[in-house]
Amino acid sequence: MALVSMAALVAGARSGRIISFPTDTVPAIASIADRAEAIFALKERPQDKPLILMAARLAVLLDFVDTDRPALTIWQRLACAKLPGALTLVLPANERGKRLNPGATTLGIRIPKCDEAIAVLQQTGPLLTTSANKSGDPPLRKLGEIAACFPHVLVMRDRDPNAITGSGLPSTVVKWTDDGWQVLRQGQVRIDGYL
Repeated sequence: MALVSMAALVAGARSGRIISFPTDTVPAIASIADRAEAIFALKERPQDKPLILMAARLAVLLDFVDTDRPALTIWQRLACAKLPGALTLVLPANERGKRLNPGATTLGIRIPKCDEAIAVLQQTGPLLTTSANKSGDPPLRKLGEIAACFPHVLVMRDRDPNAITGSGLPSTVVKWTDDGWQVLRQGQVRIDGYL
């Protein structure tokens, strides 16, 4: 099992290793942008299921989305009200963002409301993420289980490896369309006043 300190986790992520850390929903499996294909292989995940870009601050995520379409002010109001939190915004990607998920024209962005996740992301910069599980299986919630299932993934050990992490509820996923916000998955965050 590869349970490691936060310092080792961050160093591993920077060097291109796949890592796992707690979030406010379920633990994430993550990598830097140019190692995304390793996540797809590890999870046996279909290529048409894009990864989410997670960062510690909204300003970092702006480098990957088209802030002119829709205008930044339109979606920034929702982002500022609900992030950090269990909300994923799917927005038109700019050219840099399109390279993160080949074939995709949109990009899901998220800032987790979890001190450990933010501490990792502040040190690594933005990471492509998904839940810690084989594709189609329920997300793993214990860091020890993640380390056992994925022995080559660096898993943060700063918690009891047998403790359940996160709420277990998925993030709400909303996509910007020409007609406004479309809820793709209702999770723990409600955006009724923004539809």
